[in-house]
Amino acid sequence: MKLIVIGGIAAGMSAASKLRRMNADAEIVVYEKGAFPTYGACGLPYYISDENDDHRRMIARSVEEFQKQNIQVNLNHEVVKVDFDRQQLMVKDLITGSVWIDPYDRLMISTGTSPIIPPVPGIDNDYVRVLKTMEDGLGMKERLQGDDVSDVTVIGGGYIGIEMAEALRTMGKQVRVIEMAKRILMPFDPEIVDIAQKEMEKNGVSLHLSETLKEIHETGAKRKVVTDRGTYETDYIVLATGVRPATSLFHATPLRLDQRGAIIVDKEMKTNIPGVFAAGDCATVYNKVKDETDFIPLGTNANKCGRIAGENIAGARRKYTGTLGSAAIKLFNLEMGRTGMSESEAEERYDEISTVTLTARDHPQYYPGSVPLELKLICEKRTKKILGGQIVGEKGAVLRVDLIALAVHNEMTTDELGMVDFCYAPPFAGVWDAVHIVSNAVK
Repeated sequence: MKLIVIGGIAAGMSAASKLRRMNADAEIVVYEKGAFPTYGACGLPYYISDENDDHRRMIARSVEEFQKQNIQVNLNHEVVKVDFDRQQLMVKDLITGSVWIDPYDRLMISTGTSPIIPPVPGIDNDYVRVLKTMEDGLGMKERLQGDDVSDVTVIGGGYIGIEMAEALRTMGKQVRVIEMAKRILMPFDPEIVDIAQKEMEKNGVSLHLSETLKEIHETGAKRKVVTDRGTYETDYIVLATGVRPATSLFHATPLRLDQRGAIIVDKEMKTNIPGVFAAGDCATVYNKVKDETDFIPLGTNANKCGRIAGENIAGARRKYTGTLGSAAIKLFNLEMGRTGMSESEAEERYDEISTVTLTARDHPQYYPGSVPLELKLICEKRTKKILGGQIVGEKGAVLRVDLIALAVHNEMTTDELGMVDFCYAPPFAGVWDAVHIVSNAVK
């Protein structure tokens, strides 16, 4: 059996590695458009801010390590056409320009996402950059280290935009964030985001909410960002306006895509074409708490689903249990985490819900270093089944969200979670942990 993998970062390499562990004889060929294999792109903001001073630390495994597993990884190679009927690809070497046809028995698609570029004048300016790939990170870090870049504008207040805002402030830059929505970090609920926004402003980030980018133009050594509410002079612009599935290669093929362009897969990562699998940010994923197919481009989903794809390519029938959309972010001295449904998502799906938002301590105040945590639970009212949760605080927030994620995954009620036997010692938690307290407050 010959497997070809399109895309050699998260899901694709997880599939290739799992197949190799299960099948020592399979021929495995990977084509990756970029110059780096399987790296942690989520670490790029921290590389740019020099909290990690070596980009090689983000590379999970080198090409040489894959070669030792008899996995042939071809970097700087782009798949330019797929013929599903003939089971073959057209591949282009981006260094030499040579093109050839390569047949396959099984195909794994893990092409990831492409950045969304708003169609506004001046967006193709050389000082407007996205942060998507390792190459983007290397170029951005070098440019931002220049003495002529002191003021940076971030367009977009999602995860990447906010992480970059913190990284830029760590570098000593003046930073403004322009976000067209009424708040940053829209997957979180307003009362949690309110704390985050105050933390951003306290640390010198200027937030421009409900504001839409209209134009970018250059005047001498400065760039001007024009919105529907003002004009701002700046030296550099980070574009973080979201991503879409990188599936344009398949638009004129029989491969089924959803309305967002994501490849539709089942719980076994199978597409509608026999022998063709897909996973990661280019594909749909089963959302367990919503009980529906969803598009949630997160590295956690990509790696898990890629592993399952590898098992099933080898002949297994493994099904993905589903994602909860769990995610976390650090903002200066705060950490934030969320899992499951937000309040608005729960309201769309249930006749009646209950929510509780309260403040509790990460450990007793009589032991040094105690800090407050703001916690929110979203539940079905009749059964008290936990549908989602969010926490923000200086420490101890994100790992507590994992407790809520486990409860959501197992369809636990607040009564059950409120009595789980968690560890207790004054340096770590009270006899009633913060998660106990918020669970037992649900009526």
